Amino acid sequence: MTAQGSVRRAATSRVRAALCALALAAGFVPLLPALAHADFRLCNRTQSRVGVAVGYKENDVWTSEGWWNIAANTCETLLRGDLVARFYYLYAVDYDQGGEWSGRAFMCTRDKEFTIRSTDDCLARGFDRTGFLEVDTKEQRGWTVQLTEGSQTGTAPPGIAPLPGPVPLPPPPPPAPRRP
Repeated sequence: MTAQGSVRRAATSRVRAALCALALAAGFVPLLPALAHADFRLCNRTQSRVGVAVGYKENDVWTSEGWWNIAANTCETLLRGDLVARFYYLYAVDYDQGGEWSGRAFMCTRDKEFTIRSTDDCLARGFDRTGFLEVDTKEQRGWTVQLTEGSQTGTAPPGIAPLPGPVPLPPPPPPAPRRP
């Protein structure tokens, strides 16, 4: 690479950064492909604040991390950079109205900020054992999860089957009237 090419690239980068800053200040979200990031993001499309934990496999070790506190109707980057796995795991709690987004992939969590390696013996190690939802990123470089009130546990988010559970039995019939 020549010195002139290096200077040109640096100037182009500064111009892009300035345009991006100007667009953000004006309230626009720039759509510049060269600036696109491949991250794991979450958009909270509810009217409540939510707490979010993620799980993933890193160097053959399962890791869970939390908590991201995400305001109503905002998005947050949870993991930066290109995704390195097809499946990620998510658990979220609605702080304001109760409820959660959970699943059947169990990982360790705790009430305070955490990074926990391994999913073994959560309770014996002093952690909670929490069910996470599986998120299939379809091997994309980046992925955004949309949390909605209708996708909380009890109703299935799009593409995720509801958890099977016991079917409640109908109430017993009333006793037959006795005849004297």
